[in-house]
Amino acid sequence: MTASPHPLGSPYRPRATLANAALPPRVRGVLERLHAAAAGPVARQLDLALDEYERRLLRQADQARRPEQRQGLLETLRATRRHRADLAPRCLAELESALAAIREPAPARGPTARPSFHELRLVEHDEVEEDSLQRTIAVRHERRAALPLLLLGQRFGVLAGAPAFDPERLPLGPYRLVRMLGEAMQALPTGREARLQLYRAYDETALAEYPAWLETLNELLAREGVLPGLAYVPLRPRPRPQAAGEARAAPGRPPDAREPAAPAEGRPLTGWLGLDEEERADAFAPLRQLLARRRQALQRLRAPQQPERPALPTGEALDALAALQRSRAPDAPAPELADLRRHLLALARQRYGAEAGLAGDDQDALDLLELFLARIERELRPGAAAGELIARLRLPLLRAALQDRTLFVRNGHPARQLLEAVAEAGARWLPWEELDPHLDEQLRHAVEQVLRQPDDTAAAFQAARDELHEHLRLVARKAELAERRHVEAARGKERLADAKRRAAGALAGMLGERPLPRFVHGLLQQAWLDVLTLTLLRHGEDSPAWREQLQATERIVAAHAQPPSPAPAQLEVAVEHALTLVGHHGEDAGAIARQLLGLGGDEASRTQLALRLKSRARLGEDAPAASAPAPRDAETERCWRRLRALPPGTWFEFDGDAPGEVLRRRLSWHSAVTQQALFVNARGQRVCELGLDELARSMAAGRARVVEAREGRLLDRAWRATLAALDPGRHDAEENA
Repeated sequence: MTASPHPLGSPYRPRATLANAALPPRVRGVLERLHAAAAGPVARQLDLALDEYERRLLRQADQARRPEQRQGLLETLRATRRHRADLAPRCLAELESALAAIREPAPARGPTARPSFHELRLVEHDEVEEDSLQRTIAVRHERRAALPLLLLGQRFGVLAGAPAFDPERLPLGPYRLVRMLGEAMQALPTGREARLQLYRAYDETALAEYPAWLETLNELLAREGVLPGLAYVPLRPRPRPQAAGEARAAPGRPPDAREPAAPAEGRPLTGWLGLDEEERADAFAPLRQLLARRRQALQRLRAPQQPERPALPTGEALDALAALQRSRAPDAPAPELADLRRHLLALARQRYGAEAGLAGDDQDALDLLELFLARIERELRPGAAAGELIARLRLPLLRAALQDRTLFVRNGHPARQLLEAVAEAGARWLPWEELDPHLDEQLRHAVEQVLRQPDDTAAAFQAARDELHEHLRLVARKAELAERRHVEAARGKERLADAKRRAAGALAGMLGERPLPRFVHGLLQQAWLDVLTLTLLRHGEDSPAWREQLQATERIVAAHAQPPSPAPAQLEVAVEHALTLVGHHGEDAGAIARQLLGLGGDEASRTQLALRLKSRARLGEDAPAASAPAPRDAETERCWRRLRALPPGTWFEFDGDAPGEVLRRRLSWHSAVTQQALFVNARGQRVCELGLDELARSMAAGRARVVEAREGRLLDRAWRATLAALDPGRHDAEENA
């Protein structure tokens, strides 16, 4: 199974293998079969790439004009043919090493520290170019195979006992495959240009059928029992659901009792962050009225005899800003809007006289953008990469605002969508450990794409938005799948808790007031209750298996009656087998069965058995027990009713530990049986479970809040704050309406 590459040149580093990896036997077996299935295609794909690479070298040698160039290409071709047999074993060894390491912890992600002077080093140009080409190839194929990679990442998360794998961490993902090729190419004594050509040949030939190959690997893992039913089904908008109490009666409540209707509240935010909701087509009308009133007030302040000042036309202002963007060096500090204003005013006075200024609409747009961006910066986490990216977008955003005033209010405006994506990635309600460096890199690439196209700002924003939107959709799909796994697990816990409650009720009804030995009574309430719970959970109340366990319970009780009723000989075997199904080992299961049926056992053996039972986990022991809540005041009751009526996916804000810290969490699901609510973060990963009563009390105390749709998006909040600063009276009226 283990590949054995033959090192050439520099010593080959020893790699971990599946045989010596610290993996559970079943996981190791699945990974070995996966490696065996992938080894053939990986080797064939590499051979195809090498064949194409050799053809290109031969073609270039035939077309070479200088003899030394032709000689160099032919020497590279001969070296490739001598050593090409070593590349496939190296690639397979790298692949096996990556598979063997899936349970090793991923590197922790935290705020990026600034490197010190002593950590700086010069980077070779070849190294930068090769790394850039690797990432370009990997990103392209990540987009082509987004869905198979998503499903494969979920399955590798199961094998690793960890959250779903990102494409960068997947052993069979495009990033790892391209890096494996780079490691394997150490066997070839070739130069930089030859290595880059081999990467391109691998991209165009070996990875041509990459999505279909991933589908095959997903099917193999499904046959191995790794999430066999996994499929991506997009979440569709649904009608407002019934309150939890209407669908299923809570414990202790009559079946016909209905929850009181929740009080009317603002519509909660339920979408994944970074994706758009509905448009607000009519939002620009009040803005025009506000700007008109502002201009009229300024006109009234002017003396009647004062002539209109000459203004710089909008077209000339846009040309000047485009020229400024073209002339700026890539590493130059981002300009402040005040600097851009001074630049335009200086140009206006140079061309139209000392009294010249900006056009009224342009001045309004610049003022609005300055105030808007200042409000956005207040919503960002200090030190996040988003602040720097927004600063670099000031100049293109000003050009976009001068061209189209609807940038401020139209959700579908490409510049606004890019600005929103950047801002949401660094929002203050995201803790450091949940910031996504991969998303930051995508955003940085989008911003640089806009800055590199100064001639057509609208087209630049459109192209950057379209490219980024696909990545945001992929992130949202990954979050949905991760959330769905946690919801299914929570529903399983709910079914277990419900089965345990009903089994306990059935057992209590059978025991009644019958006098039983204390030790036997304890065994019935613990070990045997687990048996009843598992039977009810697996087979249901109408099944023969449930009826058989009820009959066995009756015989156990009868074995301790006065006079005792002897149990049938085969009952001990059946009871012992049932106990092994809930995790009791053979010796303990036999001892418990004999104690339950009154078949002997001294005090010492009972003591030892009790100690062993006390130290073991019980079925469903981690499920929180539903207890009667303390009386609620009127505000807590109102919050509790609203909670039970909220749709799944509602976002909450919780106060953090530090003063002023706020964290956002998504309510994925809540149970009418356990009265528990499941919360996930923006990546769909489970954060915590809270009792509905505890959550209602936090809401009543102001420590938790439902995020309403009108203020859920960071740009919406910033825009409302901007309007409030321009027209406080109107804002107060809207808030009190």
